[in-house]
Amino acid sequence: MNKLELLKWLTEEQQKWELLLAAIGEMRMDQSGVNGDWSMRDIVAHLTGWQRWLVARLQAAGNGRPEPPPPWPEELTSEADINAWIYESNRQRTVRHVLDDTHDVHEQMLATLQALPEDCRIESIEAKFHVIW
Repeated sequence: MNKLELLKWLTEEQQKWELLLAAIGEMRMDQSGVNGDWSMRDIVAHLTGWQRWLVARLQAAGNGRPEPPPPWPEELTSEADINAWIYESNRQRTVRHVLDDTHDVHEQMLATLQALPEDCRIESIEAKFHVIW
């Protein structure tokens, strides 16, 4: 896969995501029970938290800088503890703020990927898991 194909794929996946969020609607985003006690707002905030760190790591790599520290406290090492921290950090935020945030992080991801060299190598490891070299 080349950079243009990755950007196209990412844009198409984001469009599907946006359609799903629109179908759910903002009024239902706070209803718990989507995944355990989590609401759809919680899930969107969770995914955005992980994507924000991915963007920061890609930006650092693209600028020849070392990997930045994660946004969560360094003593958190297990995925469950990190997920709990992301949940607690976002649970008081409004649906609108969470949705705006996920849109902003997606735009940052696109800009970061567009800034990559044209000859970067993108390998598919699994069906929807890509590694950028």
